[in-house]
Amino acid sequence: MASVPSLASTVQQRLAEGLSAALPEAGSADPLLRRSDRADFQANGILALAKQLKGNPRELATKVVGAIPENDVLKEIEVSGPGFLNITVSDAAIVRTLAARAADDRLGVPFNEAAGTTVIDYAQPNVAKEMHVGHLRSAVIGAAMVEILEFTGEKVVRRHHIGDWGTQFGMLIQYLIEHPHELDHRSEDADAETSGAEAMSNLNRLYKASRALFDSDEEFKTRARARVVDLQAGDEETLALWQRFVDESKIYFYSVFEKLDMDIQDPDIVGESGYNDMLQETCRILEESGVAVRSEGALCVFFDDIKGPDGNPVPLIVQKSDGGFGYAATDLSAIRDRVQNLKASTLLYVVDARQSLHFKMVFETARRAGWLNDEVKAHQLAFGTVLGKDGKPFKTREGETVRLQDLLDEAIDRATAVVREKAGKVGLAEQEIVENGRYVGIGAVKYADLSTSAVRDYKFDLDQMVSLNGDTSVYLQYAYARIQSIKRNVPDAGPVAHPELELAPAERALGLHLDQFGETLAEVAAEYAPHKLAAYLYQLASHLTTFYDQCSVRHAETQEQKENRLFLVDLTGRTLQRGMALLGIRTPERL
Repeated sequence: MASVPSLASTVQQRLAEGLSAALPEAGSADPLLRRSDRADFQANGILALAKQLKGNPRELATKVVGAIPENDVLKEIEVSGPGFLNITVSDAAIVRTLAARAADDRLGVPFNEAAGTTVIDYAQPNVAKEMHVGHLRSAVIGAAMVEILEFTGEKVVRRHHIGDWGTQFGMLIQYLIEHPHELDHRSEDADAETSGAEAMSNLNRLYKASRALFDSDEEFKTRARARVVDLQAGDEETLALWQRFVDESKIYFYSVFEKLDMDIQDPDIVGESGYNDMLQETCRILEESGVAVRSEGALCVFFDDIKGPDGNPVPLIVQKSDGGFGYAATDLSAIRDRVQNLKASTLLYVVDARQSLHFKMVFETARRAGWLNDEVKAHQLAFGTVLGKDGKPFKTREGETVRLQDLLDEAIDRATAVVREKAGKVGLAEQEIVENGRYVGIGAVKYADLSTSAVRDYKFDLDQMVSLNGDTSVYLQYAYARIQSIKRNVPDAGPVAHPELELAPAERALGLHLDQFGETLAEVAAEYAPHKLAAYLYQLASHLTTFYDQCSVRHAETQEQKENRLFLVDLTGRTLQRGMALLGIRTPERL
């Protein structure tokens, strides 16, 4: 089905027609329409136009209003103040527009067939290392942007740039050669979560033992460093053992991502090692084109505006003086691959804000090399730090980094307790309590992250996150469950739109907000701002609460009013469910 024009766009069109008819000399002037608390919409564009035409803004506004033909969308237009237009749309227009949205599986949201290809780099754990709270935001924000961009029409390629290469693997592989059974502990019939925990336990034990030996035994240290050379040279035995570490780590990664209710596919995992074969050529291209130069034996890119505290330029080091490659060479090779092979028009990196300088230099280098240009853009969706209740970086009481698995388990436990407390009222069975506890707990963690502007730090407070009150996912999930309850409790009617009915203020407010869903998604996709979708959904649930308090569905005055209110409730539920799904959050039918 074709997308449904919003009321705002329809009003904008009517005003533009009035402007053209009344003031042809104004050309295609913008009415500057926005939502208003004085009416449904307010248009301020005539003020700027009056300056341009050297006329009285109030007189011009009156002239424009007179030139708008009678129609069934605009109920009232009032000239206010120095020339503002306060616009009220008809109740019938609200209901008709919503009925058109309800008739479409996509709720009238446009699907851009001509959109480009975006490669999203997110969820980047490190092989043989435990995932901690610092890995949460990249995964959650990135997964939400994948869903939102795909829904609006973008072709999305997922990339998980895991840390699977480097000097530490020499130490790990050499230790495994000398202690060959360290990765063999595995339960035969374990589920994914147990297998993941066992895999991480094995890797942790091996990492600590190899690190202790590396730090205390010079001969082992020499053998480990020689093993790095073997790894980089492609020695078969060394590569086979390296692959064991990668495979064991993936078992663990997948168990964590599954708990996060995220779908991570094997082909999407292209770690640092995936670009090894491109590194030499990347350096050659940069050096031959003059983008990079040799400085003290290292291959560097310099920038006029990036200097250290001593005033000297800080370069991007693409190749070290000993011939080794750092992150810059890998990141630049990844850009080449994503642009030339994946045909990306946009590269989106969901990466910690503390890496902003690195990516600024990488992107500028890629521009100079011609890999990024007006047709191919790169953007870092930078995110802030997860803080504890004390406002400091989130740590355990012992001062250690919080394990992501522990944090998610605690969220699920807290949420399950909240669900269990309410379960008797709706008759939830134990299986439903456990399942809903998981959905509520994981939803709480995701929503707390996504409802904050990505670049800001936020406090991780589980008590607040699983609260039924305030701006939480639990509040939204209960709003959705309440909608299903309303529908079950009105068996003598179904949702039917009745444009002929007069709407109560709470119905109008709910309807006008429902109509903004498509425009909100377009803004969220364009700005990579999932927090704006979270804010929209919270406001939607708040409008529903007011509607619920003021407009009885079950005891409506007429059958038509009951059907119309059920229609509003049903569309609100569908919009909540769709919006929450785009954020990666489930909406249980009963809570």
